[in-house]
Amino acid sequence: MDVFSRLTALFQQALEAREPSVNLLESFVEHWKGITNYYIESTDDTIPARDTDIPWRLRQMLDILVYEERQQESEETGPCMEYLLQHKILETLCTLAKAQYPPGMNQQVLAFFSKLLAQIQQPVLHIINVYRPVQKMIRLCARPGSQTEREEAQFLLVICSRLKQDPYVLSYILEVKKAIASSDPSSTSRGDVAQVDGGTSSAGQVPSGLQQESTACEIAQAGDPDQQSQHVSDDTDLIHALVALTRSQKSRVALKAHEGLLLLVALPGEGTAVSLAENTRLCEMVTERLCELYSLIPSSLDPADIYGFPQMEWRTHFPPKCQDEDASFPGREQLEDFLVWLDFCNQLVKEAQMVLSVKLAKAIHHQWFAAVLQPQLLQMSEAGMLLTTTLLSCIVRHVSAPTLLEELVHFVLGDQRDLEHRASPQTFSLRHHLIEHCNHISDEISIATLRFFEELLQKSHEHILFNLVLRNLAQRNYVAPSPSGGSGAEERHLADTEFSEESEELEEDPFFTDMYLESDFEHSRQLAAFPERRCELGHPSGETQVANIVNSFLCLVPQEAKTSQYVKGAGYETYIHDAHKLYKECKALSLEWGWPQFPEPLAPLPVNSDFFEGHFLQVLFDRIAHILEQPYELNLQVTSVLSRLAAFPHPHLHEYLLDPYISLAPRSRSLFSVLVRVIGDLMQRIQHIPNFTEKLVHIRKQLMGLESESAMDHVALLKGVIVLEEFCKELAAVVFVKHPVEEC
Repeated sequence: MDVFSRLTALFQQALEAREPSVNLLESFVEHWKGITNYYIESTDDTIPARDTDIPWRLRQMLDILVYEERQQESEETGPCMEYLLQHKILETLCTLAKAQYPPGMNQQVLAFFSKLLAQIQQPVLHIINVYRPVQKMIRLCARPGSQTEREEAQFLLVICSRLKQDPYVLSYILEVKKAIASSDPSSTSRGDVAQVDGGTSSAGQVPSGLQQESTACEIAQAGDPDQQSQHVSDDTDLIHALVALTRSQKSRVALKAHEGLLLLVALPGEGTAVSLAENTRLCEMVTERLCELYSLIPSSLDPADIYGFPQMEWRTHFPPKCQDEDASFPGREQLEDFLVWLDFCNQLVKEAQMVLSVKLAKAIHHQWFAAVLQPQLLQMSEAGMLLTTTLLSCIVRHVSAPTLLEELVHFVLGDQRDLEHRASPQTFSLRHHLIEHCNHISDEISIATLRFFEELLQKSHEHILFNLVLRNLAQRNYVAPSPSGGSGAEERHLADTEFSEESEELEEDPFFTDMYLESDFEHSRQLAAFPERRCELGHPSGETQVANIVNSFLCLVPQEAKTSQYVKGAGYETYIHDAHKLYKECKALSLEWGWPQFPEPLAPLPVNSDFFEGHFLQVLFDRIAHILEQPYELNLQVTSVLSRLAAFPHPHLHEYLLDPYISLAPRSRSLFSVLVRVIGDLMQRIQHIPNFTEKLVHIRKQLMGLESESAMDHVALLKGVIVLEEFCKELAAVVFVKHPVEEC
């Protein structure tokens, strides 16, 4: 039995025995000498490298290195790797690649470097005889007319992947003197690794002379005349090569370059982010590319094509999809390239460490927003102004990274958060000009600018709504002070007790009676079916007040100006679903903005001061006041912006835009009061138009595509009346859907 056990042990040892390392080393040296002998013996320097035995020998050397590492029981450097480092094999290969001897050698060396860095598990980029040739190979990448873009992109992507594993070696690859302090606690031990130079240790021995990262970097720079300065030339470093390869016409090459940049900006550790932000031109290069692509967009581009252009995602752009001929238009390719890069910039800002993210966002602000976009938005040419404003809407749609959105919002709106004053508008600001463009003499520019503000209101940034509207409503100066001078709870109690009397008086007003058929109040009756609960939507009230507010908007348009009852599917209920969706969207945007649940107590007005709704609401109210004279498309856009504002769940905004019963301060106006004046104007005009209702029904059917278009007088007025009716129904639906959610 003992003999059997001994035999078993011997067999086991024999199976587990490794090939002697000297055999691996001899084989490795043999293959390397086979490569060097080629240069001694070859007489024909025109034979491509792929037709020689060099690619095969490089593969064998790589396989030996990988096998050797797997057989190592510890993290010691094996004899073959030791030989490669001591004899500066990578340096020699780099020289051969640069000389392109034999032709195509650059391609073979790039492939060898890529596979070596990808398959060797131990950190090696900190070793001087590795990172120095890697630096030199990087300088050979992305040259004009290169035939090795595929190998270059793979090589650079592998480097970025290794940097993700060991971010502390970034300083060596970027050739920055100051080493990066990694936030990873384990980086200290990994940083204190051996720096192997020629003749420092013999084959088969563990390299000695552990040194700090900074010392290693200084040794590298002292040993190579190309590295005497802190920065290498901007057109030869890793970042330049990656940015240059993003331009490649080969989609796989461009995709790998994009992915490499993303890996680079997302490297862990604040030190790496600081180094990339302060010691490289990463932010400037990315922004310069953005400006370049923007400048290539033709000025003849049709704004309608831009407005209907889908949102681009950079990753889905590779490979480019074949476009339908119907979807093609002049300038589409340039617009798509620009938006793809913009989306990529947005992703870079989102993925980067905060220090780098802020630096990149500010670079985009200064180099593109301020230097390029602003002059174009302020130009005198209406065609140029229209195109740039439409592009700005598209830009806003593509920006979602918080730091980039912050820069965009403050670029457009400024930093002001104080009350606006009617007498002293900031006419020099971009904000002022854009708001004025909502009331431009050109209807197309007005529509484009209103669309821009609608896009802006869909972004998750508190400053947008506060700067445009809420700062002017914060003190509720639009409400007339109560005779008793009370505020807070006393004022709300007074409003609650007086509300029913105000409602009865309003309903008894001849202006609000005998205007609707019984069917028009079908959904208003449904409101009374809810159990009475206490809510604060401007006033504390129950279900009755909400029903009255809904009815106030539904009853606003006189019966002779209503046409929805003559067309199937045009009732008030059609807006409920869309209003609910809009409200949920607005509520989700504002969840983290810390808005109050109830209105603030009234503050006493300063002496000789009037309430001013602010420049933005002033222009919107002025536009609504002229709804009967404006083009149909412009009216639709104005009402769309106001509906979105009304859907936000801020109590002051709700009170000011959706409460018909507030007592307005002198010389103040609200959305409802503006609509009442429009209705008064409409009642006078109706008297001078024969067959008004019949013409109105005909226009509605034309707009719905139920009848063909025909010549008719007062078309703008008739279309304005239809928009007015639909707008009132939409506001009523917003009030209805906000009540059940906000009442508790």
